[in-house]
Amino acid sequence: MTLKSIITAVACSAVALPVFSGTPSVHWEVVDNYGSGRDTYYIQRLTITNPSSLNKLCFNEFARKMRTVNPADTIYEIIPGYYCIESSRFADGDSTLVVDIRTNGWIQSINYAPDGFHNVAADGTVTGIPHTRASLVVEPSRRNYPGRDVMVYADSVYRFNQTLQAPRELTPYDIIPSFKSVTLTGGTFVNNKPKQGALIQHPNKEFYRITLPAGGAAVVEGASPEALAMANLILDEMLLAPNNGTLPAAVIEDYPDFPHRGLMLDVARNFYSTDELKKLVKEMALMRMNKLHFHVTDDEAWRLEIPGLPELTDLGSRRGYTTDEHEYLVQLFAGDGNPDTKEGTANGYITREEFIDFLKYCKELGVDVIPEIESPGHARAAVKAMEARYRRTGDDYYRLREDGDTSVYTSAQAFHDNLMNPALPGPYRFMDKVFDEIIAMYKDAGVELTAIHIGGDEVPEGAWDGSPSAQKMCAELGISGRHLTQGEFGRRIAKILKEKNVPMMGWQDVGVGYDDEFNAEVAPVTYGVQCWTASAIPEQNKALRALRAGFPVIISNVDRFYMDMLYTHHPMERGLYWGGTVDEFTSLGGYPYEICPVDSTCRAQIIGLQGQLFGETIRNNEIVESHLFPKSFGLAERAWNANRTYNDADFNKVVYTRLLPVLDSQKIEWHLRMPGVIVVNGKILMNTPYEGGEIRYTLDGTEPSATSALYSGEIPLPDEVKEIRARYYYDGKESLTSLLYVK
Repeated sequence: MTLKSIITAVACSAVALPVFSGTPSVHWEVVDNYGSGRDTYYIQRLTITNPSSLNKLCFNEFARKMRTVNPADTIYEIIPGYYCIESSRFADGDSTLVVDIRTNGWIQSINYAPDGFHNVAADGTVTGIPHTRASLVVEPSRRNYPGRDVMVYADSVYRFNQTLQAPRELTPYDIIPSFKSVTLTGGTFVNNKPKQGALIQHPNKEFYRITLPAGGAAVVEGASPEALAMANLILDEMLLAPNNGTLPAAVIEDYPDFPHRGLMLDVARNFYSTDELKKLVKEMALMRMNKLHFHVTDDEAWRLEIPGLPELTDLGSRRGYTTDEHEYLVQLFAGDGNPDTKEGTANGYITREEFIDFLKYCKELGVDVIPEIESPGHARAAVKAMEARYRRTGDDYYRLREDGDTSVYTSAQAFHDNLMNPALPGPYRFMDKVFDEIIAMYKDAGVELTAIHIGGDEVPEGAWDGSPSAQKMCAELGISGRHLTQGEFGRRIAKILKEKNVPMMGWQDVGVGYDDEFNAEVAPVTYGVQCWTASAIPEQNKALRALRAGFPVIISNVDRFYMDMLYTHHPMERGLYWGGTVDEFTSLGGYPYEICPVDSTCRAQIIGLQGQLFGETIRNNEIVESHLFPKSFGLAERAWNANRTYNDADFNKVVYTRLLPVLDSQKIEWHLRMPGVIVVNGKILMNTPYEGGEIRYTLDGTEPSATSALYSGEIPLPDEVKEIRARYYYDGKESLTSLLYVK
């Protein structure tokens, strides 16, 4: 699937979706950005075709304050991120209707456009409404904060592409992640004899050695059965095309610098099945990644079946139009308003049987699955589900919130009702029950449970300030404030897991900012603390602080290893931008001992690196894959090799000559970089990030296509040209449009 078809599939291009006569449809565009300083806003315009059958037009958009420009129209929020428009003009009988919405802030990216349009009829019936989106590759004022243009222009792309030129000639042993040692022994190895295998002694249980003699059989040795399996997998891959069973005779010795080489996949925000995930796990194994952090719960959904608590999936895995959330959650991100729709990513969960099967599959490939149960924040789906249980049964045994709690807070995702209350018995009973059911699934799968991740991040200021129970607990314990209240929750959860002989894992909040007594109790039972922020000031570096408190640390920095960040600041790029841009070179440059500069005595406490793919911008599996590839190749290199290996040019050549063809053979989608354009001495020059492919361009302001002019060398710049647009076509894919204004 090409990038263009992915964008079309999620209605992010200007290509119209099918619209039938008389059926409503919506076209979205930005009129302009306005204001200055903090008083900024933009006008987003909805052009509605055939509006007469509409009653209530609902949609999703990242939470912003909005109001309609026309007083005949009304827009209101059901929960943050879910909006409805009602208008007396729907019934006017016009074939088209324009609704302008004044929206606080500024728009930089297509990801902040609305999605999931649907009509809610007077009788409550919901119907999905097709929609299209105008491109944001337009004049800067329509996609930028006033006075600030963050667009990645084609000349900067050109200069970066230049840094990728002139890589060295690759050897058959250039792979990612790279080997620790390759010693050429002379002659040629031909794979025409059965290979031999043996277990050997080595301090690193993942150490392996592959001996490829001239004229002899391959010998594969490993310090553990898992290391042997990994070595065999790598050798089998090397013997495929283009090597075709022939390699220079050599001895390869290899081992990882870290035992934890992780990737977090979020199926809570937007759902994709274990069948789709299996392709990614296989690719993880080829990249020698060994830990899948499985984000199955969050504010927006609960995706794992828990026997005995059916409300978690009956309510928590379904999203649609509702004003009370008594039967299912409010639609977020995308959907058609129907909580039972099977298409798309809004609804769905993993059954107990599916999870057990998935655990077995992952284990066969050497990948351990670490489930995350978000608590005490990011728990809105669980809170709503247990309220439904309380209403249904009258039993408050698992209830997570307190009547009479007047706390006022706003979470990072703008929710006001997403917290478990640490002072109540219900959250601990609930977590204990969930833990037991998860442990039972691993036991039935015959798979060891490495750890359970408890979340523990982003509890907002104001949490529990209005809770009588929380204030009473704090007074009894002699503590105060959000952080220490959360710390008491973490301490009790760690004790529950210790009694079950299961290590705890969590985000940096669970291991930073507590006293020595807390650290002495919790750190020994903690598998790892994920630190995602960084600072050059030691006192503010969360990873350093966690290490000094005695916690094992997993480097997970947003500006290096968040796979859901934009590849570039192109306005049509998929992904979020709050943490900066992340591509394969950003992750390649995420050197752990520079992110967390510790002396050699503390380095053993850094147990690994991990990338995160949060799901807010996911709409289908192809988007999952294009977020991950090729940027996760940089993560894999750094997770295996802590210190410098490839430069950018050599790394890039390995990616496009060795790895992208493998992705193609496995039908895995990947992200194609843009062409560069520059004007020098009246001549237009263009370049590409890879060898091969072709550039198509226009000089009249229109979007390039596969039939536009073909770039074959420098072009004289015509006097009348004001802008140059170009696209890169490579391996059946097309890039986003590179744009250069001519001054």
